[in-house]
Amino acid sequence: MTRARKSPRTPTGGRSVARPPGRTTTTSRAGRRTGRTAATRAVAGQVAVAETQVSLRVNGADVTRTVEVRRTLVDFLREDAGLTGTHIGCEHGVCGACTVLLDGQPVRSCLIFAVQADGAEVTTVEALGTVEALSPLQQAFAEHHALQCGFCTPGFLMTAHALLRDDPHPSDETIRDALGGHLCRCTGYQTIFEAVRAAASRGAA
Repeated sequence: MTRARKSPRTPTGGRSVARPPGRTTTTSRAGRRTGRTAATRAVAGQVAVAETQVSLRVNGADVTRTVEVRRTLVDFLREDAGLTGTHIGCEHGVCGACTVLLDGQPVRSCLIFAVQADGAEVTTVEALGTVEALSPLQQAFAEHHALQCGFCTPGFLMTAHALLRDDPHPSDETIRDALGGHLCRCTGYQTIFEAVRAAASRGAA
């Protein structure tokens, strides 16, 4: 007599169930909170990754994309919204290069999932000014040579912008404290400090 072959057990002790390739649905933690259902993309030979729809208001414009639930906010901004002014540095929340404003507050966008920001308002460095028309803060950075390679500059600008918006006349200590959460390998920081102080003296954010 030939015995029927048993299906293999999973690491948790249950029976594994073969699933056809394609798309299934699952509800992520964020989905349970918001009532939305995430789609799971199953690709042959790859681990299935859940996807969900994310809607943000970025620099005054509504942006809606369907993305993987593991996608960070910085990747969403750069790859899905096409806003590459926000830079990716350490990806550990240390360097500050990826700083943006989330509902008006400076945050490290490499530490936040895009789905966590769903429904929020995001402001990136692109909102401050353009090459043809720099903001007063950007102009101060240029005048005081507060950037060299420029990689860290967007993060410094967003933090300084929020600082001067909330405190138009900060003390030197307050400026240094605000900028202390950013890393720069070029300038030695003094010129960045001087640029922010100059912008503050002009009452500009």
